[in-house]
Amino acid sequence: MRKSTLSIAVLGTTATLALAACGNSSNSSSSSGSSSSGSGSAGAVSAVCKLPASASSSSAASSSGAGAVKASGKVGVILPDTTSSTRYTLYDAPLLKAAFSAAGVTADVQNAEGSTSKQQSIAQSMIGEGVKVLLLDSIDQTSGAAIEQQAVAAGIKVIDYDRVNLGGKASYYVSFDNEGVGKLQGQTLADCLAQSGKSDSKVIEMDGGTDVDNNAVLFAKGANSVLKPLADQKKLTIVSESVVKGWKTANAAPTFTQALTAAGGQVDGVLAANDDIANAVIGVLQQSGLAGHVVVTGQDAGIEGLQNILKGVQTMTVFKDVKLEANAAAALAISLIAGKDPAASGMTLTPGIDPKNASLQSLLLTPQVITQSNVQDVVTAGALSAKDICNGIQDLCDKYGVK
Repeated sequence: MRKSTLSIAVLGTTATLALAACGNSSNSSSSSGSSSSGSGSAGAVSAVCKLPASASSSSAASSSGAGAVKASGKVGVILPDTTSSTRYTLYDAPLLKAAFSAAGVTADVQNAEGSTSKQQSIAQSMIGEGVKVLLLDSIDQTSGAAIEQQAVAAGIKVIDYDRVNLGGKASYYVSFDNEGVGKLQGQTLADCLAQSGKSDSKVIEMDGGTDVDNNAVLFAKGANSVLKPLADQKKLTIVSESVVKGWKTANAAPTFTQALTAAGGQVDGVLAANDDIANAVIGVLQQSGLAGHVVVTGQDAGIEGLQNILKGVQTMTVFKDVKLEANAAAALAISLIAGKDPAASGMTLTPGIDPKNASLQSLLLTPQVITQSNVQDVVTAGALSAKDICNGIQDLCDKYGVK
């Protein structure tokens, strides 16, 4: 991030997908950490597949730059928790603080720690402080909408960050194309299963907690828009559609174990909503001797997920560059604080995300598929360092060009 420029001209540059993975379906177990044996029908499937590069199936819009904007005022940022993802502590908070500081805006950035009552208390405090803009990543839609109503009544502009509160009072929403994320997961899963040559692959879906946020609903909707037609055509079988309650990683392994047992221990592909869920799934697969022989999706491009990909036990992840999202949200908030029209500042905003809030304008960013062949893209983007990714697996990083 440049010190004084909050340009988001590079938004959408992650649209190109590099799906051509190194290796083939017969050697995924050669990397450290992967299983060398399979059982049942999964023996013909590899977690690593070689696919041609293709264009993104995401329909996300790009946004042009907002330019260098300075503003005077205060912004409140409320992040939801530290359990649904590690991103909020590791990335969002420091990135947002840096962006606002560079623009001369005072930022109060807090985490609700998964408590709706704490989130409400933080919001009331920020409203009392006189923030001009509230950037809200809510714990759930009901509590989030209630906070938005209070903020708007106090004359504060509200931006939904990462998660939209359907029926709320926010004027803007900044996130990635979340239905597009699900499509990328579903399509990669389907393509890798098709490459294995199996005629009727068995798939278990491990969706995020639909009781937590609308993103999980959109991920599942996008994935099923790809997988359900294939199931109708008898090209694969969805043996279970399971939900990891509350997006809590601790619930993932028991939920998957139950689904795998109900499937008679037979699975060829797992649609895991994010990398944390994928890691829990992989742990169960390792106990069953199936790790490395099942196509497993993910999301977030975190260290653990990327390491699992390099080890050959996870097929893909979806990279949603938090730097782009944080910078876009900060640029939008700064424009509002400065009294500038975001569209006039060069931001591409689209309506229609929330049928209950017709005035909501969305700034959607483009996600990217990451496989063994392009893990380096995450490093190049500055999201993670090679040192972090390669800790303990330097031989694999050398093999796949992560540096």
